[in-house]
Amino acid sequence: MKLVKYIVITGKINVLTGLHIGGSSDIIEIGGMDNPVLKHPLTNEPYIPGSSLKGKIRSLLELSFNKVNNNGEVHKCDDEKCPICRVFGASPDKQEEAAKRRGPTRVIFRDAFIDDEYRREMQEKGLTVYDIVEEKTENALNRITAKAVPRKLERVVPGVKFAFEVVYRVFDTGDGGETDEKLFGETIMRGMKLLELDCLGGYGSRGSGKIKFEDVEIKSYSPEELKIEVEVS
Repeated sequence: MKLVKYIVITGKINVLTGLHIGGSSDIIEIGGMDNPVLKHPLTNEPYIPGSSLKGKIRSLLELSFNKVNNNGEVHKCDDEKCPICRVFGASPDKQEEAAKRRGPTRVIFRDAFIDDEYRREMQEKGLTVYDIVEEKTENALNRITAKAVPRKLERVVPGVKFAFEVVYRVFDTGDGGETDEKLFGETIMRGMKLLELDCLGGYGSRGSGKIKFEDVEIKSYSPEELKIEVEVS
């Protein structure tokens, strides 16, 4: 097995409706928020973890390829040609031999942080991190008494942009990398389009989580092209 190249996808995630990816609510003050969004511990800026992108795209592809298990667990199988397990990986368990034949996970999803250009626009407008997160109140109504039970959650406001990066590794498993090249379009690009049609994060059925990938660039890098110059003093 030989590493043929890296395919790197970069761009921006434009939040079209409020985005809620839950953070920790271990410490709740009186009157405080019990359903906050995930924030960077140093900058207090909201961000999108790579695990959220990977998990959602993988689940949508499992539905698309009819590979959803009856028990609802993450799909894994011993078919070395399975596009889900080959691209996204699967815990070895009883599929150890198949995992060896498939090789390592093909895709890497980076955490997506506030886009630098959008941050500059924020600064020019005098906006802070507190201006890009909203507190939304929803009501659950009792079907008999019509009594409202309010609940609060935080959402990243529409218009915020995050910089994303997805790295896809192409391996030669005896076919010159042809299979992995084909699966790039069938899984990663297809999954990104499915995500635009679906939702990211929580409360999607109530309007949250619509996003759009913008300014997408795809570049390839072979190991031979990657040269590191070391300056010796």
